[in-house]
Amino acid sequence: MDFSSWTTFLIVCPLVGLAGFVDAIGGGGGLISLPAYVIAGIPMHQAIATNKLSSACGTTLAVLRFWRNGLINMKLAGPSVAAAIVGSALGARISLLLDAAVMERGLYVVLPVTAFIVMNKSLFGAHEGERLVLNRRTYMTACVAAFVIGMYDGAYGPGTGTFLIIALTVFAKMGVAPANAQSKVINLATNVASLAVFLLSGNVLVTLGLAAAVCNMIGGYLGAGLVMQKGTNIVKPIILAVLGLLALKLAGVC
Repeated sequence: MDFSSWTTFLIVCPLVGLAGFVDAIGGGGGLISLPAYVIAGIPMHQAIATNKLSSACGTTLAVLRFWRNGLINMKLAGPSVAAAIVGSALGARISLLLDAAVMERGLYVVLPVTAFIVMNKSLFGAHEGERLVLNRRTYMTACVAAFVIGMYDGAYGPGTGTFLIIALTVFAKMGVAPANAQSKVINLATNVASLAVFLLSGNVLVTLGLAAAVCNMIGGYLGAGLVMQKGTNIVKPIILAVLGLLALKLAGVC
């Protein structure tokens, strides 16, 4: 299959743009962006690798936004980013060692579980507000979460931001706002580290990834510009619809 064909772009770009839109409203964009590449018929390793390129661009914008608003704590970001880089690079290397069929079957478990967690974040509880207390517990939690979740992000990716926020709010007792900011910095590190590994392996479809990145950023901009009190009511059916298409694709129906 020619992955530079217009049909591939026609499938991937709108869906990745939709992922940016959904992510800006209620999170869970990764549950759409990775399936977008698979639905287009791109092999698993290339799908994961190329998704890292578009994800890294979108996450960079989010980090810059938090940076301008002074929400990123560099003392905490330093060690957690280092742990994230190591974990993500390791996860990416492991994924490349696994057969594509194994990685594909893993989607049957990874995506439904991730979707359940992303759409039911309230199950875990959270500490509202701006609370950020730097102590040994905070550093240990951030670093362990960055490494472990970074490995997952290097291997697959969907839901990484949500998992990080849950870890930082539940275990490090951070407020949602600082946890969100710190998670974006960690997520950027995991994206860049795994992207570097995938680029060296030659699995990144650069042109497609950059085009998808532009659509992702446009979608994120449009989503962020909307004031939706019930945004999750729109997010959930969109995510479920895309996962349904992916299930049909993996089952060979379409």
